[in-house]
Amino acid sequence: MRDTAWGKTRKAIPAWGGEHLLVSLLVLYVAATTLWPLARLFASAFQPGEDGTPLGLMLATLSSRSTLRALSSTLQTALLSVVVSTLIGVALAFAVSLLKLRTRAALTFLILMPLIVPSQTMALAWIELFGSQSPILKPLGLAAAPGSTNPLYSVGGIALVMGIEHMPLVFIAVRAALRALPSDLIEAARILGIPPGRIGTGIVLPIVMPSVLAGSLIAFTAAIGNFGVPALLGIPGRISVLTTLIYQRLNGFGPAAAGQVATLALVLAAMAAIAIVMRNVVATRLAVPLPAGAPFVARRSAPVIEILIWILVLILSLVPLAALTMTALLPAIGVAFGPDTISLDQFHAVLDNQTVRRAFANSLLLALITAAISMLVAVPLAFVSRRRQNPVLRLLDIIIEAPWVVPGTVVALGMILAFLKPLPLVGISIYGTMMILVIAYLARFLPLVLRPVAAAAQSADPSLDEAARVTGAGLLRRILAIFLPGVLPAAAAGAILVVMTALNELTLSALLWSSGNETIGVMIFALQYEGNSTAAAAVAVLSTLLVLILAAIATAAAHRMPRGTLPWVD
Repeated sequence: MRDTAWGKTRKAIPAWGGEHLLVSLLVLYVAATTLWPLARLFASAFQPGEDGTPLGLMLATLSSRSTLRALSSTLQTALLSVVVSTLIGVALAFAVSLLKLRTRAALTFLILMPLIVPSQTMALAWIELFGSQSPILKPLGLAAAPGSTNPLYSVGGIALVMGIEHMPLVFIAVRAALRALPSDLIEAARILGIPPGRIGTGIVLPIVMPSVLAGSLIAFTAAIGNFGVPALLGIPGRISVLTTLIYQRLNGFGPAAAGQVATLALVLAAMAAIAIVMRNVVATRLAVPLPAGAPFVARRSAPVIEILIWILVLILSLVPLAALTMTALLPAIGVAFGPDTISLDQFHAVLDNQTVRRAFANSLLLALITAAISMLVAVPLAFVSRRRQNPVLRLLDIIIEAPWVVPGTVVALGMILAFLKPLPLVGISIYGTMMILVIAYLARFLPLVLRPVAAAAQSADPSLDEAARVTGAGLLRRILAIFLPGVLPAAAAGAILVVMTALNELTLSALLWSSGNETIGVMIFALQYEGNSTAAAAVAVLSTLLVLILAAIATAAAHRMPRGTLPWVD
């Protein structure tokens, strides 16, 4: 009788319950924030020319001299920066993974610093370090001559700074492969008497080469979409890349240039798509199967090499930030740094500036709203994706990833094209308001929360949800009482990453901000663009401190998160 009653109960409860409605709501959300803007972008680029020629607008834009010049500069700076990222990232990953270092945790955090510090802040820090008034190089007699152009305002300078900024992407990819290296492989080579150098170059390097290539392709994707570094170094040096050309066209011609810049954005998206396909091919075709076994544990101490690594890491991560901080402590541009000239005037000035305070408030608000809504979307999406495997959810997963992997300029332009006109039914335009920034941030940063939540959901026991469903628990109750506690630490970690990233976002904000809706990234860029370097440095230092405080909070809570959620925590 009991079995019969249970069978009737199971039959009475539909297998999908309210999940059809939940999936429908998620599809609507993704369509509004991501699919519709990207579709509008494609549609604008494929408009006919002025004489009605099919694809005339695209052909005219692609054949113009400014486009070809920007495309050439984009490829030059990106490829050169990948060389820098790969050389430094691979060398540091090998040293940190294969040697017994007493300060490995601190070194790993400092190596990842360029990834944590905002792009425009890193660019500003390097500008101050190599400028003619450099507070570090000038006392040493190594600064550029007064009145001369900063040497970083060049293709080589842009490539160098972007290469250092994206170096952690290669480091993370290679280090992950090295951590999976079986110990037996290395021990066998040692027993055969193979020197350590040959073990590294002849055995380990070929094994991790697919990860080196994959990391390099990720760095290339990041480089072609980078806006902060080319904007601060390229515009003063009259070097135009695709991201800055889009910014300048929209600033100069407004929405009338939408079709042209949509074509430029599609070029960026196509380059990013090719890099992603190549990365996937490398990962699936060239990966070397490794025998199972205990992972390799470094036992060889190398104190001299550890000192050299510290020197390199300090030069790459902390010296530029030190130059930035020293510049912020100067009362005015051109004043030499010294005990008698140190002042907090610039910090007082920017904190007394209503626009700067508003920028901090706007960025904090945007970051918190984005993190909160992304959590609300990621948790139910991970829940249904864990329970159901169907084409709609798989397609949704791909679409959600798109705004994160394509350049931010592409996403921003899609938002402009989608929301320039008043919304249907309500007749209200959100262009030029905070709302368009919120939607752009939601589209861009959702994967940062969804990925750790989805990873945590894989370890959830489906029988618990099934038991709750059979006993009559509703969908909302099952998500909140059974699924959420298991993925909450991962969701919180993702939310912190969103806040850290969104707080200093520039690429989206540079194209979407309006008066009253300034962000921190826009303020740093605007102050530097106006020539107020000391004030820009002060704002950058304050925003960096804010990010580091968030990183410290996240690190303190790392033990409650899934392994690998925070890239700087082993």
